[in-house]
Amino acid sequence: MPLRAQPKVLESLTIRSFFEKAEGPLKLKLIAGESGMNRTIRDNSINRPALALAGFFKNFGARRIQLFGAGEIAYFKELTDDRQREVLSEMVSRHIPCMLVSRNLLPTPVMEEIARSHGVPLFRSSLSSRDLANSAIMLLDNVFAPRIAEHGTLMDIKGIGTLIRGQSGVGKSECALALIERGHSLVADDLVYIRLHNESEVEGRSSDLNRGYMECRGLGIVNIAELFGIRSVRREKNINLVITFEEWKAGMDEERTGLEQDYFDILGVSIPHVILPIRPGRDLARLVEVAAMVQALKSMGHDSAKEFNDRLIRFMANPKGKS
Repeated sequence: MPLRAQPKVLESLTIRSFFEKAEGPLKLKLIAGESGMNRTIRDNSINRPALALAGFFKNFGARRIQLFGAGEIAYFKELTDDRQREVLSEMVSRHIPCMLVSRNLLPTPVMEEIARSHGVPLFRSSLSSRDLANSAIMLLDNVFAPRIAEHGTLMDIKGIGTLIRGQSGVGKSECALALIERGHSLVADDLVYIRLHNESEVEGRSSDLNRGYMECRGLGIVNIAELFGIRSVRREKNINLVITFEEWKAGMDEERTGLEQDYFDILGVSIPHVILPIRPGRDLARLVEVAAMVQALKSMGHDSAKEFNDRLIRFMANPKGKS
């Protein structure tokens, strides 16, 4: 097997990069503090500085983006300019990354003054506080999520994201082509980019450059969407099953009953893992398809191997069918 790459974790994000990603989705407009666009965000959460505005800074989330909603702005406008300067100076002295104002509310003149003088970017958005916070957190979660690249082919087989692994030239792409011909979808070929999602799921995708393309030995690069239609390609898919192709060798262990479940670790998430020995004449596409269907049944609480084993035990305990 190819050596596995080490996971990559982004530890900080500049305000400039955040703005480039969020300007459209979050409907952001820069009001002041442009000189501080190289400040960094080191936390993927949002902080509402309600108590801080009253001068209480214990447990203040200084590493987070500071969101000013209708309540914060209304309270702030009740303060004198000197008190506003005192509170904001204390906030920016703790190296906050930036400030967001929701609902297209107007920041106070003192907020703009402090943003300019201390180089703290101040943005305004037309989104509500709730929508702005949720959208910003989702964007930051995506940016800060741990990532890794795995060699293999990722398929969507009847809703089951199936990562097919194996040595180069073992037949992964040929198997994927047969699966696509049967109506399943290609997500990524050769190199699958994976990120941790919601701390319990891993999502795979292709790079933008080769999305929808597949390399087949002897044929070259194939455009899957043109050959099989747009439904044959998916942009991304959670990985629910890993199948590894291995060249068959005399004496190698082969699973016969399916009672023992192996797992494959991806970014700390254990994914059900099946090892398929490669022999001449085996219909690998059919075996992968059935493996995905078996996994779909297991996810719904039906384990064929266990059900048969329980049935066999009952038969052995009462072979004549007597009660």
